[in-house]
This record gives sequence, structure tokens and C-alpha cells, in this order.
Amino acid sequence: MIGQLSACREVSVHPSLSGEVRKFGKFGEVCYSCGTCTLGCDLSTDAAPFPRRPVQFAVLGLKEPLLESLEPWLCQDCGDCSTKCPQKAEPKESMATLRRYLASQYDWTGLSARIYTSKGWAIGAPVFSGFLVVLLVAVYHLLYAGMPISELVTTTMGLEHMFGKITWFTLAVIFLPLAVLLSNAARMHRFTMGRGQAAGIPLSVYLSEAGSALRYAVTQDRRVNCKGRPYEQRRIKHWVLIAGMALMFVLIAFFLRFFQTDAIYPLYHPQRWLGYIATAFLVFGAVDILAGRIKKREKIHEHSEPSDYSLPVLILLTAVSGIAVHVLRYSGLGLAAHYAYLIHLSVAVPLMVVEVPFGKLSHMMYRPLAVFLQEVKDRAASLQVREEKREAA
Repeated sequence: MIGQLSACREVSVHPSLSGEVRKFGKFGEVCYSCGTCTLGCDLSTDAAPFPRRPVQFAVLGLKEPLLESLEPWLCQDCGDCSTKCPQKAEPKESMATLRRYLASQYDWTGLSARIYTSKGWAIGAPVFSGFLVVLLVAVYHLLYAGMPISELVTTTMGLEHMFGKITWFTLAVIFLPLAVLLSNAARMHRFTMGRGQAAGIPLSVYLSEAGSALRYAVTQDRRVNCKGRPYEQRRIKHWVLIAGMALMFVLIAFFLRFFQTDAIYPLYHPQRWLGYIATAFLVFGAVDILAGRIKKREKIHEHSEPSDYSLPVLILLTAVSGIAVHVLRYSGLGLAAHYAYLIHLSVAVPLMVVEVPFGKLSHMMYRPLAVFLQEVKDRAASLQVREEKREAA
């Protein structure tokens, strides 16, 4: 296994690595390294043998090979390996822990590590960012707009005066976290493709596999190989949630002036039914995830529990508060709609600024990117073998 590292390559050993990884969740308990998990995984290949290889990298203190590994992201979390493990070491949980650890390494800000390893940070980061939104709204109205407190808390008013400002605020809330996430994805590429043979892969190979990440993100096609659970249902539920998030992102990122308005539209207007569809998808996806957590269909280690709950809770609160704003506004309850809108902002903003670049939502970029990069590696290896055969002939 370890012999698959590049020949004659010097690799530093970090004795404390396994201890660092265990801060992110359950990892490697009572594992005897028998390899049953890898043999029983329908997705494991000779080029990417998991779960055993990345787990052993961490156990042996091989930090650089672990950072180079894409295998924790190729795991589809089906649990077949844990079912077949003779020692009940739960390699599925070890792979989830490694994903959290690797995500923290990609993140140059260090916030992911704090959120994944501390309940205080996992809960406090969204709460604090929501408090800042409330504070910003108060400062805007009291200082910029010059409203007295008594008028602010009791007066119904239109929102046109703030639509111009909220547009720029919304764009900043969307695209600044995305910029951080993209920079972390660039670090992921550097860690996984920046050394050894992977560093010399030509651009043409990347272009030939360019559709892999998008195809996987949309279809979750690798999950059809997992036999241990009803993955077709999981794929459909994943697609519904992603479709809702993608539709809502397009509406608020590119059509905010159309979507956020004081105008009252008839039921058949696209502004209403597009919002209804996106909201229904988000509520369905968030409730399904929370139901799975509550029923304990999947075991969650105490280190990961807050971070695993924060994403579906924030999605659900964002959708529900958005519904409340809509219902109150169309019911003519303007002041209540304003308070509901403040609550909506105070949960939607943490969803974007915390979960997208630093929390579980970041995995939605890392996993498809890993599938794409592994396809690039496999394609490059295939071309190299073909070239060697041609030269030998």
C-alpha cells in the first residue's frame, strides 16, 4: 500500500498526525489494518484503495501523502465498509473524520478547523454572524436613515429605501464566501495535484475530463455502485435539495431586483411560483436530513454533531423565515413582515458566510472536484501506459 508512493521519495513522518485527526471525530479505533473494508467497497480501485490507505496514512503520520489523497472524498458514505469490518472499527466514520480534517487543511483562514473541532465555534459562528446582521440593520436605520428608535420598532414602511443597499449587501454575502471557497479549492488542487507525476499532467487531460465534476454534482452517478443502502432514493433527495439551492442562488444572485420587491403579483406570476418551487425543495431536503439525524440512521460522533446539524437547520430556518415574510407581506401585515425579514436575513447570511466556505456546504465543491481530479489522474495514467506500450513495440 505505502509502496504506491513515488519511488525514492522522502516523506516526513508526523507522529502527532493521528491525534490531530481525532480532534475532528471518531477515527481508526481498534482498526487492525486487515483491508476487509477496502475489499468490500464497490468504489475502491487499485489507483484509489480506500478506506484502508488514507486511514493508514494518518495512523503512520504521513501527512503529505494524506493531503495528496483524494480518496476520502471518493467515498460515498454508504457504510458498507463498516458493515463488513470484523473489528467494528467503523471505517465509514474514519473517512468522514478525514474529510473534515482535509477540509480544514484546504482552508487558509483556519476557521474550518475551529468549527469542526469546537461545539462553541460550530454554534457560535452562525449565531455571531446573525447578530452582526441585526446590528448592521439597526445601524443602517438609526444612523444612516436617521430614524428614531420609537419609529423603527412601530412603523410600517416600504422597503424601497433599502433595496439599492441590500442588493450590494446580498451580492457581497454571496460572492465573497464563494471567493474564499474557490481559493480553498485551489489549495486542494495544489495539495493533491502539485507533486510527483500529478504535477506534470498536461492541460489537455484536464480539459478531456472537464465534465466529470459537473456530471457528478448533478447526478451523483458514483452512488449507483453502492449496494448497501437505497442509494437511488438518496440520489433523488440530493438532487431535489441541490436543485432548490441552485434555483434560489440564481434568483438572488442574478435576479434580485425581480425577486425582491414590494410589488404584489398574482399567483401565476413567475416571481411567485419560482420562489415556491425553490422553497419547497429546500424545506424537503432540510427536513429529510434532520429526520435522518434524529432517527439515528447514521451514527454521528460528538465532535461532528454540531457541524452536521447546523447546515440543515440553517437551510430550514432560511426557507421557513422566507415563507413567513411572503405570507405576512401578502396578508398586509407590513410591520410583522419587516421583523420576519430581519429574522430571515439573520439566518440566511450565516448560511452563506459560514456554511459555504467553512462548513458542511463546502463539501459540495470538494467532493465533485475530487471526482474530477481522480478522473484526471486515471486518464493520465492510462495515457502513460499506452505510450509506454507504444514505445516498447
